[in-house]
Amino acid sequence: MTDGTNGEARRLTPGGHSALVTVAWRNIWRNGRRTVLCVVAVAIAVFFNVFMQAWMDGMYDGIEEVVRIYDTGHALATSAKFEDEREYLPVQYPLADGADASVLVALAESVAGVRAAVPRISAHATLFDSVIKHARLWGVDIDRELAANRLNLTKRTDGLVSGRFPSPGKNECAIGRAMAKKGGLSVGDTIPLKTVSAQFSDKYWNPEITGIFEFDYRPFDEDTIIVPIDRLQRVLGLGGATQQLVVFARDARDSTAIRNGLKPLLGEGASVREWSDNYWVAMMRSMTGMMLVVYAVFIVVASFLIVNTMLMVIHERIKEIGMMGSLGMSRREIVETFFLEALFLSLLGSAAGAALGGAASFVGSLFPIDMNTFTGGGMKDLPVSGTIFLSFSPAKVALGFAFGVAVSSLCTILPSLKSAFIEPVEALRR
Repeated sequence: MTDGTNGEARRLTPGGHSALVTVAWRNIWRNGRRTVLCVVAVAIAVFFNVFMQAWMDGMYDGIEEVVRIYDTGHALATSAKFEDEREYLPVQYPLADGADASVLVALAESVAGVRAAVPRISAHATLFDSVIKHARLWGVDIDRELAANRLNLTKRTDGLVSGRFPSPGKNECAIGRAMAKKGGLSVGDTIPLKTVSAQFSDKYWNPEITGIFEFDYRPFDEDTIIVPIDRLQRVLGLGGATQQLVVFARDARDSTAIRNGLKPLLGEGASVREWSDNYWVAMMRSMTGMMLVVYAVFIVVASFLIVNTMLMVIHERIKEIGMMGSLGMSRREIVETFFLEALFLSLLGSAAGAALGGAASFVGSLFPIDMNTFTGGGMKDLPVSGTIFLSFSPAKVALGFAFGVAVSSLCTILPSLKSAFIEPVEALRR
């Protein structure tokens, strides 16, 4: 081994940098077990880096999709007074001082970049003769809703399980599968309920169930009753007015421009906010920096194995380092040789981890993951569906690979430098 290494060292000066690369590559295979251990450690760290990034981005995307479809669209217009009391879902504050919903829809769709606008009314309801005591009424124009979005978050369908959605103007409703199961309800049953009108009077109502849906979004599947918006307008005494106007953009990046274009059309009393202003969206985005720190810790911990390995290699090959120096290798060349060894280990481990993480992320982007399996159903308060799709991107895989190589290589600079400060004469005495 020593003779072979000496031979490599003698040819090093005429061979230049390419000779250093050859020596470093051969050296990492002198102890195959140690090399495999280092590669596996870095690969595991990079795998989790890529996979967890895909997982978190998939959750971010899922939350943003829920917020856009069921809450704000890309821009949400309401009365400013409604915003002040949003948690109570007040119906006494219609948008634009009670202007007709169809007129507001036309105004919104005239703004550049708007794909669709839909009016909505949400109100609390108290149920009678049922184990379910409280629910939310969701008054919508179901045809416009389905033209704008696919309401089932997993299958990308209208979400209808049986029956049909309620017809405009009819005393009909649709409920979620979870609500139907809990209340022992089925198509053809009626739901006696009470709500409060815009004039603060109690309104009793018993719509017939015409359909059962499953949107894979727990608050809707368990607690929401879908009713025709025109029927709910009459029950609540709103005439043709609407409580909310949800606007969808052709491109999410146009949300700010749409908000700015919509505000003057609705008058001074209107409040228009973007989907990115939603509390959960803002909170999840603020966690991006923290997650990068977590990923870096994964890589650094794995890189310590490479650092320890390099320190052991330098200790074991102390005489060899002395020979390399005595045969004419400069300190820079010695440092470069050991650094290249560490770099090769980083490249191999990062490539393996990125490939495995990319493959797992790609599969997860095609098949939904049941979140209830991981959380035990404890995510009801989060605006996230029961399943998520991982977010696969070749750019993320490449970034994970580069991140792993960069951090692992940087961690090996100091042990590589240590080799340069060993005096050849002192090294040969050991």
